[in-house]
Parts: sequence; structure tokens; C-alpha cells
Amino acid sequence: MSATGDVVFAVFDGVLLLDVAGPVQVFDSAGGYRVRLASLDGRPVRTDVGISLSVDLALSELDGDVDTLVVPGYPRDEYAGVAPELVDAVRRVAAGARRVVSVCTGAFILARAGLLDGRRATTHWEACAALAETFPEVRVEPDALYVRDGSIITSAGVTAGIDVALALVGEDRGEERARAVAKYLVVFLQRPGGQSQFRARDAVAGPRTATLRRALDLVAADPSGDHRLTTMADALAVSERHLSRLFRRELAMTCGQFVERLRVEAAQALLESGEDAVPDVARACGFGSGETMRRAFLRVLGVPPSAYRHRFRLAKQRTAP
Repeated sequence: MSATGDVVFAVFDGVLLLDVAGPVQVFDSAGGYRVRLASLDGRPVRTDVGISLSVDLALSELDGDVDTLVVPGYPRDEYAGVAPELVDAVRRVAAGARRVVSVCTGAFILARAGLLDGRRATTHWEACAALAETFPEVRVEPDALYVRDGSIITSAGVTAGIDVALALVGEDRGEERARAVAKYLVVFLQRPGGQSQFRARDAVAGPRTATLRRALDLVAADPSGDHRLTTMADALAVSERHLSRLFRRELAMTCGQFVERLRVEAAQALLESGEDAVPDVARACGFGSGETMRRAFLRVLGVPPSAYRHRFRLAKQRTAP
């Protein structure tokens, strides 16, 4: 067994099944890894969906020879109050691991163990605000699929565990092996369009405030429309200050940022499905010009529209049967 072959998942009752199953499948498909599940007492654990997982050993049996420690996440009503015993066990095992990885809200366990103090980190987009508020010493990056800070790697919600596992396989076994695993699993080796985990459309049904829900509905119904803060405030019969405060409080972004993201998503769909020229896509999605859309793509996705379209097509070719 190579030095990079020992991967241990620290699991506890209520663990998110996909947080475990996704990365385990990646490591198993890559070959050359010994993947084990460890619970506090060495007994099976019950996942969030009621399915039981058998485990290989107790966390107390690990003697410091773990290469990669993976800490999966828990549902919203559980991640904030995870068992102190699990936190202590993770802290102890992490001290002897080469690298420590969290999936989704597993970042809260790392934070409670003091492993994220002074570090950059991410978690599920819905929990980023809570992570930043509960642990102000952690520099939360809410718009990343995964963040590496030294030997600590945190990943975003649920399926981002697959992304980070593929990245680790690429680091350990080479990019060709990671690409082969991604193709076998019919997933992207690297999601096209950068590392953004947040989709603006996913927020439309989420806000608690009726006024903000109506604002988001206006933008979603017509991304290319006039959605300046002034115009939207007038349409909703509220002050600009109040509407701006709602966006920041509930979405952690400005009205302009939300509109930009939703327009980018509309443009992504057109670039993926059609042959329209970039300037035509820009006008259809409310950007006005190709250059304005290019700057928005770079801010939101990290790549220009032409590169996004090219990367998406390459990814489709790689995953085609």
C-alpha cells in the first residue's frame, strides 16, 4: 500500500449518505486506495436517509498512520450540534493525517475542532453564513466548490465531494487517471465554467421575505429586463435601502450581483444549447454587449464565454458513451 493509499471516513449517526458514497465511489474506481469507514465505537451508523452503513473500525483504533481523513456532513438541523466526542476524535486523528478533507457541512466539525482557525474554507452555500457567523476566525469563501489551505481541504455541498475526490485522485495518481474515473462515473473532471457552487435560480424559492421573493421572481421571469435597484424598488413599492438590505441579509449579495449571476446562467444555457454568436447571446440575456458579458463571466465563472462554450463541449465529448 502506497503512502497515499489510506483514506478514512469519520462517520456518525445522521451522516449525509451522498457525502460518503460519492467520494468513496471515486476512490474505489481509481484503484490503489484502501478506503475505510470509522465510527466512534466501531459500530454501524445510520445515514440521513435511514440506510445503515457498516464500518471497518473505531476512530480510537487509528494510530496515526492515516493519509487522508475525510469528514462528511450532516443535515441542517444536526451539523451545528454534532457530538463533541466526534469533534475530539477528528481532532486527534487529524493531527497524524497528511491531509484532512471535509465534505459539505463537515466543515463545521473541522471548525469546532479548531482545524480551520485562520484558514480559508467553504461549505454548502446554504450554510456558509452560519459557518462565518459561528466561527469568525474562519475565512469563509461561499462561492467555491472546494478550497485548499495547506493540508486542509473543504468542499461545498454534497456532490462537491465528488469534485474534491477527483482532484485528490489527480494529485495522487495523475490527471489521466482522474479523467478516466470521471468518464466512467459520467461526471465532469472539472465542472465547466469555473468553481462557482451557487446557482442564482436556486435562490428564487428560498427567501423568507415575500418582498424579496417577488423581486427574484421578476428577475427570473425576464433576465434581460430592466432590473436596476431603483426600477425594482419602484415596482415593489419599497425603498431602495430596504430592498438592498433584504438582498444582503438573505442572499449575502447585492441586487446587481444577483441579476448578473442570473443573466450569466441564462447565457450559459444558450451557449450550451445553441450556435448563436457571443454578441447575440449577450444581447438576449440583457448584457448589452459581448464585452460586458465577458467581464461578467470572468467575475462569476472565472472564464470568458467562448472558453466556457469550448470547455462544455469538450466535457460532453468526454462523457459521451
